[in-house]
Amino acid sequence: MDALGWDACDVVLVTGDAYVDHPSFGMAIVGRLLEAQGLRVGIVPQPRWQDTTDVASLGKPRLFWGVTGGNMDSMVNRYTSDRKIRRDDAYSPDAAEGLRPDRCTLVYAQRCREAFRDVPIVLGGIEASLRRIAHYDYWSDKVRRSVLTDAKADLLIFGNAERALVEVARRLRDGETIDSIRDVRGTVFMRRGLPEGWAEIDSTELDAPGPIGPSTDPYASESEGEAPKTELVGIRRRTKIAAQRHDRAKTAVRLPSFEAVRDDAVLYAHASRVLHLEANPGNARALVQAHGDRDLWLNPPPIPLSTEEMDALYELPFARVPHPRYGDAKIPAYEMIRFSVTIQRGCFGGCSFCSITEHEGRVIQSRSEDSIIREVERVRDMTPGFTGTISDLGGPTANMYRLACKSKAIEAACRKPSCVYPGVCSNLDTNHAPLISLYRKARALPGVKRVMIASGVRYDLAVESPEYVQELVEHHVGGYLKIAPEHVAEGPLSAMMKPGIGTYERFKTMFDRASKRAGKKQFLIPYFIAAHPGTRVEDMVELAVWLKTNGFEADQVQTFLPSPMASATAMYRSEKDLLHGVKRVGGDLHVPKGLKMRRLHKAFLRYHDPENWPLLRATLQRMGRAELIGNGPGALIPRSQPAPGTRPARRGAPRPGTALTQHTGLPPRKDGSAKAGRKRKRKTRARK
Repeated sequence: MDALGWDACDVVLVTGDAYVDHPSFGMAIVGRLLEAQGLRVGIVPQPRWQDTTDVASLGKPRLFWGVTGGNMDSMVNRYTSDRKIRRDDAYSPDAAEGLRPDRCTLVYAQRCREAFRDVPIVLGGIEASLRRIAHYDYWSDKVRRSVLTDAKADLLIFGNAERALVEVARRLRDGETIDSIRDVRGTVFMRRGLPEGWAEIDSTELDAPGPIGPSTDPYASESEGEAPKTELVGIRRRTKIAAQRHDRAKTAVRLPSFEAVRDDAVLYAHASRVLHLEANPGNARALVQAHGDRDLWLNPPPIPLSTEEMDALYELPFARVPHPRYGDAKIPAYEMIRFSVTIQRGCFGGCSFCSITEHEGRVIQSRSEDSIIREVERVRDMTPGFTGTISDLGGPTANMYRLACKSKAIEAACRKPSCVYPGVCSNLDTNHAPLISLYRKARALPGVKRVMIASGVRYDLAVESPEYVQELVEHHVGGYLKIAPEHVAEGPLSAMMKPGIGTYERFKTMFDRASKRAGKKQFLIPYFIAAHPGTRVEDMVELAVWLKTNGFEADQVQTFLPSPMASATAMYRSEKDLLHGVKRVGGDLHVPKGLKMRRLHKAFLRYHDPENWPLLRATLQRMGRAELIGNGPGALIPRSQPAPGTRPARRGAPRPGTALTQHTGLPPRKDGSAKAGRKRKRKTRARK
């Protein structure tokens, strides 16, 4: 500030991440974007939160504080799915743990308010975005209020917030007050009463939560001495339907209040389902949810950025390195993406356990080919340590670049949660030709030796384009390709909104054929989730048998973590099937809860670990599946434990034509010896 001659910053941004001036970090994008508007921007990364010294170090901001938890929800960042503290933080220098508090958005906002009480506070980022409404918090096992109310902030901007952020900043600069800015899409604020000219619809008119018992019926209009009314599934009063004829742009949908969803899991599931129904920017209405005597008001989601806007955003003058204050310290998240390039945003997959669509939306926003190529050249010319390999051209998914609905009118009217479940929509353009062209131009650049694809490949889309699979396998896979079938049983797959395992098998056949044609020996590394809502122990047995039959021994496994706002989290909380309508009676969903049950599900994914064998033996015997206990090739686990200090021999063999692979990246053992396997494993760890 002294060098620039600034007496004050217009905006001070406070973030839970270390500051890396790279477009993969949200704070870097926000800072450069506001700077491009002519604003003086200061950034305070990972401040000490015990007092106001750090947040006040740049002085009083003229316009507003911008507060974010960083690239991840701070609770997801710090705690495992078993609620244990993680040993490191990928977004901190040298992966240091403990440099941000729990729910850091709340804490940072409180420190900002203490430092300069009269400066508006604007919340943003993934933590604020996914906690913008009353939400289930897995770590405290309760429904919490919107983060806006708990933080006592003035405004919350959700999703990809560039357009909203620029408008708010400009209007504040032009003299408007923060409490007068109420018409910006993608914003959340508190208010009292309905604005003039607006109509209101009760959320039960859009999606009835089923028969409501006489003990609790917040929707029944009762008079004194009158018995509570009930509403039946499929029966809606015509007076309610008439309310839907109001202008959508001037209609708000009232959700059950915070107090109601806190106390009633079915109403929580109902509110979550309606929120997801009102997620398409083309037809979404404002949402209202009472918090005490005031209303939380959520404007419709932001309109997706155009290709030209995306290009301008990602071509801002990023330094592409961490701030010099960190010296030689390594920031793992940066090390992972420093040679990568973002080519698109959004995901129309709609997986119920994923929060991408709640934050970035379902409409794919793609950059132009020329803009991407220019960034690859900047990586080549500017990034220290570049040796010729681009680590990724991707985004939330690897292969949704320029994919969209064939009709803009249909896209604007659609209310489906997914374009690819239960099958690929007939209105979806699945042409991978633009992506293939991009790959070819990127790897043809002088000084670029290889272009790898590290983002997750949506294989149910890839099978629609054999040419893409061949291009990917021949030029952009470094021996292993990670994909996510997540499960093999229909129960959990339907709750996840994922395709059946048959689609994975089809992709594997294409992958193997393409690898053979390219003269390469390459393997698929599938990822699976344990303890997801809708998963029974029988489903985990089926998955473990599938893994054993196909020769997979998973060293890294994922247990379902109920992240805020995801549909699967509402299923976890309510034990109701959100995907087929929320019902008071019926529609129940089996949800594995409790540490003991979740560990059992995880143990089936690691059926090959001797430490899990006693638990699995007892479970299989109790289930009447003793045929899976033994020493034959058809057994899942042996009858007895190995002697202490010994390594059990590998039992059985994979089916002919399948690859024996592990999540650590180990290829099949050529000599079958434990010594050779351990040596190869040490080399792999050293390389990582």
